[in-house]
Amino acid sequence: MMRSLSVRREQASGTDPGVLATQIGALDWAGIAAQLDKYGCATTGQLLTSQQCAALVTSYASDALFRSRVVMARHGFGRGEYKYFAYPLPEVVAALRAGLYPPLAEIANHWNGALGIGVRFPRDHTSYLARCHKAGQTKPTPLLLAYGVGDYNCLHQDLYGEHVFPLQVAFLLSRPGNDFTGGEFVLTEQRPRMQSRAEIVPLAQGEGVIFPVHHRPVRGTRGTYRVNMRHGVSRLRSGSRHTLGVIFHDAE
Repeated sequence: MMRSLSVRREQASGTDPGVLATQIGALDWAGIAAQLDKYGCATTGQLLTSQQCAALVTSYASDALFRSRVVMARHGFGRGEYKYFAYPLPEVVAALRAGLYPPLAEIANHWNGALGIGVRFPRDHTSYLARCHKAGQTKPTPLLLAYGVGDYNCLHQDLYGEHVFPLQVAFLLSRPGNDFTGGEFVLTEQRPRMQSRAEIVPLAQGEGVIFPVHHRPVRGTRGTYRVNMRHGVSRLRSGSRHTLGVIFHDAE
């Protein structure tokens, strides 16, 4: 039984963590930080191969890899469903979490400084998870989401406890225009005393979008202020769509 579960986790990985870490390190992080500051989101380009995407999609059927399943309609979250991975995470998911965290922590510390928030994030993800676990947030939060025709995800924020890392990444695992139509990633920004602004982010298979979990700093004429952010997915018109969500804080 243990060997079978180990094989399934390896099949859901299909990657060399060192190669993925090198690819992440080679991203234009100065450009990503600038895009996040200007628009509230940034894309990574293709980080996952089609084979890695297919392996993750196939793994959705293996309940032993996950700690829980959520049917969105039962909770008023939208339509569709998602599953939270259990520890240990598949290699590709663990590699993305560990590799993306350090440059994102640098951006997150800059944001907290701009907003006058005293919390600072350690440079490595292991140290940050220790902080979460000490506070009782021990449940892994990376997840796979599955949508069929007519499914959608309501605008929301992924807050799971006292400790919240302010950035997260969603990777599209399906091929837009081939596997599905519709199902666009939607980000909204609720600006003080102004109407909300919406951003639609087109993604290719294997590409990630980086965006705020709940708020971000915006520079105005009277200094820097905080704007609330929400994200979701528009209605799927045809086919099926799978997404990998990489969240860096664990849940209670």
